[in-house]
Amino acid sequence: MTTLKKYILGIDISKRHFDVALMLLNNKQKHKKFSNDPKGFEALKSWLLQFDIDRLHACMEATNIYGNKLAEYLYDLDYEVSIVNPISIKGFAQSELNRTKTDKQDASLIARFCVAMSPRLWEPEPQNVRILKALVHRVDALVDMRQQEVNRLDVAEAIVANDIQQHIELLTKQIELLRKTIQQHIDDDPDLKAQKELLLSIPGVGEKTIAVLLSNFANVQRFGSAKKMASFCGVTPRICDSGSSINKYRRMSKTGAAYIRKALFFPAMVALRYNPILQELQRRLLKAGKPKMVIIGAAMRKLVHLIYGVLTSKQPFNPEMVKKELAS
Repeated sequence: MTTLKKYILGIDISKRHFDVALMLLNNKQKHKKFSNDPKGFEALKSWLLQFDIDRLHACMEATNIYGNKLAEYLYDLDYEVSIVNPISIKGFAQSELNRTKTDKQDASLIARFCVAMSPRLWEPEPQNVRILKALVHRVDALVDMRQQEVNRLDVAEAIVANDIQQHIELLTKQIELLRKTIQQHIDDDPDLKAQKELLLSIPGVGEKTIAVLLSNFANVQRFGSAKKMASFCGVTPRICDSGSSINKYRRMSKTGAAYIRKALFFPAMVALRYNPILQELQRRLLKAGKPKMVIIGAAMRKLVHLIYGVLTSKQPFNPEMVKKELAS
């Protein structure tokens, strides 16, 4: 077995705690559990100090927001950090024929994945984007909460119906206030405002989608290419052309964040009506006999490519220029 050149820290994280597997330079492992809060972070730091670590690569799964603070803390300690798609970890576990699933074993699995795959290093997003993302997630949470209350109101007894209605009205006011805060945050930030204007130049992209797009794509350079950004969103096709599956339609992979695909769905439908690039795409796919949902999926993917194009070039959408690039 090859001797490691740096320490590897596999982290299995949840809302209240996280388990770590520290792979030493001699390939032996040490395990520990910590609380997922500032006190636990300090305890992890003290525990790592006893090993006289010079270089460390910490790796964890992308688990919504539970790992963000820990990742930032480790990054600030000058450790290397990777945040990877859980599907990649799951695939690695299947390749090992791993049937054991405990927090301790998962941390060890993530450490082995880090050694074998050397995942791309992560960097924290700029503060203005972090604030925007927090606001966007809060609006989404309140919208979901309001919908739950609306559903309850439909079947509620009279004695509680008024209380539910008042809560719906309160949630609506909070959502409106937060959306105004988001708009103000974007307009007060020169970089975000400039990117907003670029995105609005794309037919199909409107004000309601801007906040979600900017909270994920403002730092567009981190993707490296439009294809990688589309893969991040989960709008790339899942290729299945073996055996009897060769003639099946290629479905969307859906391996990325679902809320981004949700935000892209209606803009893609609008773009199919008003965006000349997507209108041409639709004509070609209809001629090929593709069904409606396949066309919408292709439109979402093309929209991501257009978004990547205007943000990287810092030039407004120009259909003639796009057509020339496609033809070349």
